[in-house]
Amino acid sequence: MKKNALKEIWAAGRPVLNGWLSIGNPFTAEIMAAQGYDAVSIDIQHGALDYSAMLPMFQAMRASGVVPMARVPWNEAGIIMKVLDAGAYGVICPMVNTPEEAARFVKAMRYPPMGERSFGPTRANFTQGANIPYEANEEVLAFAMVETAEAMANLDAIAATPGLNGIYVGPADLTFSLYGGRFPPAFDREEPEMIEVLQTIVAAAHKAGIKAALHCGAADYAARAIGWGFDMTTVSGDARLLAAAAAASVARFRELTDAPAETAAATGTGAY
Repeated sequence: MKKNALKEIWAAGRPVLNGWLSIGNPFTAEIMAAQGYDAVSIDIQHGALDYSAMLPMFQAMRASGVVPMARVPWNEAGIIMKVLDAGAYGVICPMVNTPEEAARFVKAMRYPPMGERSFGPTRANFTQGANIPYEANEEVLAFAMVETAEAMANLDAIAATPGLNGIYVGPADLTFSLYGGRFPPAFDREEPEMIEVLQTIVAAAHKAGIKAALHCGAADYAARAIGWGFDMTTVSGDARLLAAAAAASVARFRELTDAPAETAAATGTGAY
């Protein structure tokens, strides 16, 4: 079976940079995969796409050599196995709050005797090479998302789950769950309380011998997170990057031409 390049990066002592796809389009996936990320993850949970969109996106990413991963919609065995059979080398599972939920996630990820993954690697047969049922348990990465107060209370037990490779932090949900209306959900937390929480997660993951990953909004913050010990950071994503680049382009044009945009509200016009 083809080796997982992310494990080789970590073995060399380097962090992993993960890209993020939430637009269900193969061309977008192809473009993002060619930009130099180590891995690119397709977001089936919150992205504007489903499995039928994900599969051609994996196909479009293949030429770049980037490691394909996906975030599944929920901790449900059927979709986890389908994502694996489509060729994912890593799966991110949302809202893992207890060690029992973490164990259920791992069980769906792993072939017997470690788990209960059903054998039928439809596309993986052609992209991952031979010997999948005997090597996939070692090569494919399982990331449990810690993003609630309940998960933080069970952090050490979740991290100690046999067969789990890493903790993936969803900072928006985690902040909202821990502090309610005090801090709004967002990436790139600057509150001392949240930075302490993030460092606690890193320590717990490394104590258990697994990796820690963080979803970030900006490259500068992601670099800081690597300094705190995170092994993988996701920086923004296709939709946010597209919006930011377009907004910057428009703003620059307005600046150079001194021509403010006429909005529909200002002109009294509606949608076209």
